[in-house]
Amino acid sequence: MFSIHTNRSAMTALATLRQIDAQMQTTMQRISTGLRINDASDNAAYWSIATTLRSDIKAKGAVADTLGLSRAMTDIASAGMSQAVDLAAEIKAKLVLASEPGVDKTKINKELDELKAQLVSVVQSSSFNGQNWLYGSPEIISMPASIKDYGGFTSVGYIEVDKGATTLIDPGNNSNGILTRDRNVTTAGGSAETFYLLGSGTSGTARQITLDASTTADDLSGMVQAMDEIEQNLIDANAMLGVKAKGLERQEAFTKTLIEVSKKALGRLVDADMEEEIARLKALQVQKQLAIQALSIANSEPEMILQLFR
Repeated sequence: MFSIHTNRSAMTALATLRQIDAQMQTTMQRISTGLRINDASDNAAYWSIATTLRSDIKAKGAVADTLGLSRAMTDIASAGMSQAVDLAAEIKAKLVLASEPGVDKTKINKELDELKAQLVSVVQSSSFNGQNWLYGSPEIISMPASIKDYGGFTSVGYIEVDKGATTLIDPGNNSNGILTRDRNVTTAGGSAETFYLLGSGTSGTARQITLDASTTADDLSGMVQAMDEIEQNLIDANAMLGVKAKGLERQEAFTKTLIEVSKKALGRLVDADMEEEIARLKALQVQKQLAIQALSIANSEPEMILQLFR
């Protein structure tokens, strides 16, 4: 049946062409962006999950960056502590050398003064990003280490370092510093003595580890004991820093692994299969050509009616 008011064939062909154009537009968008879920209208559930994943990935990336900075800070503190251990061992060796008969103690004391100055320089220069774990007042250093999610409640996890265990010099309080606090020892002669290495000591009765012509062998034995205690404290503090550095390293590696896994999960949700989309585009292009031809044929049907009046 033909109608001069309504060309049903043309309308059907046009509707098909519009549908093909819409599908081609969707396919072209997927090819150009590489995503099959570009906004909430594509798939609200997947889009919501993907958006949350992207936010989590950014947060974990920030944590990974912070862990890198924390590792750098720990490495610098550990390097300074290792140097302090070496200098303390050198000072102890000089004191042992001064115990030899006939040695000029005043000359050795000049070397001790130089080693002490190096210790102060090492402690004060072991800083990074405005922080120095070897110098200043004790405090708890909290470093972001993870993003925790408990039933939808998100919080930040921290790795803590007790600066009180790593402080070598506290200019405000000598008792806080490993290198400045008093050391109570018993000399080889059985005398109870108190020595300190740097600063002014904690108590007014403490004696500084220094040499002069009147320094006795008994004094030297007490100084060596004090330096041995200081050296052991430095070694313990450096060991603690090593444990923290290893923990930060493991946490950084784990965080990066979580980021990679999250990216893979995100890709499974929203990434377009490019081979499939290209094949679909080629098929749609063929369908569009056929739809155009069908529309052309449908539009020529009224000409057939005109032939009846000729």
